[in-house]
Amino acid sequence: MTAYVDQEFTPEAQPRLRASLRAVLRIFFRGLIRPPVPLALQRLVLSALTCAMPLARGVSRRRGLIAERPCEWHRPAEGSDGRVMLYLHGGAFILGSPATHRSLCSAMVSRGKWDLCALDYRLAPTYPNPAARDDCVAAYQALLTRGYRPEQITIAGDSAGGNLVLVTAQRLQQLGLPMPESLVCFSPVTDFTGEQMHNPAAGDPLIHPAWMDLARDAYCQPGQDRADPAVSPLYGKLRGLPRLLLQVGEDELLLNDSLRLADAARAEGVQVRLERYKGLWHVFQAHTGLLKASDQALDRVVDFVRIDEASTNKPIAAAAPIKRD
Repeated sequence: MTAYVDQEFTPEAQPRLRASLRAVLRIFFRGLIRPPVPLALQRLVLSALTCAMPLARGVSRRRGLIAERPCEWHRPAEGSDGRVMLYLHGGAFILGSPATHRSLCSAMVSRGKWDLCALDYRLAPTYPNPAARDDCVAAYQALLTRGYRPEQITIAGDSAGGNLVLVTAQRLQQLGLPMPESLVCFSPVTDFTGEQMHNPAAGDPLIHPAWMDLARDAYCQPGQDRADPAVSPLYGKLRGLPRLLLQVGEDELLLNDSLRLADAARAEGVQVRLERYKGLWHVFQAHTGLLKASDQALDRVVDFVRIDEASTNKPIAAAAPIKRD
């Protein structure tokens, strides 16, 4: 793998479906998941929008606990290849749960044939940072305790979850813990200052700027510097991070968060693969099973995670019996 890959993709299939989804999201997501809509209602709207998404076949799901936090385990029916993905859901640190991301998680397990643990980390404003990050670090340590080796682990997440992927990895470095084999981020929040937001000509059908302001206020400690690496991994230590896949849509406010992180990480010697998707929006991968572009993006996630296997031509096997929930 080269140290840095920058690829652009232009979806051509399903133009009518993409236009319809964009319109629906603009009305029901951007229009309702924002202040002054009460947070409790925002959470209900997100649950309603995601509950009908298709689930991949051949994948089992079971609730469990990891590091004393609820989680959902997704596993391929025919058995795992020994890998595991720790998945951190998005939702601006104030919304979301493993339940809202079941379609996305099951699709990745169906394609990758690995185990996946979707963590139900603590949410703001009840639990501001670093509570969520600490939950993620503890969950990663628990995976090691259960028998997974670091080279078998990928940490992945979308939006706020993508932020947690990065700050968790940086925290693992600080603690001197072994690093996971790879990181996967869908449209991560990397700069909490919000000073270089993108303004797409077609508009962002998902994210309202006021929603991002709400998230920053809820997640940050009172008086906390928004450039603090604890919330803005762009300004944290990047050298030494595992190889990193970034997927981002061109039509979203957070485009520059991925572009700037890719440049900064590349300058620090990190192996980075940046994929930009024209005409698509924030975390479009969530439409897997509906949008062909989403399915293709997840296929590329599998290719990225399996790069080491392709180079060695050897499967990843468990070092020891894995403790199951």
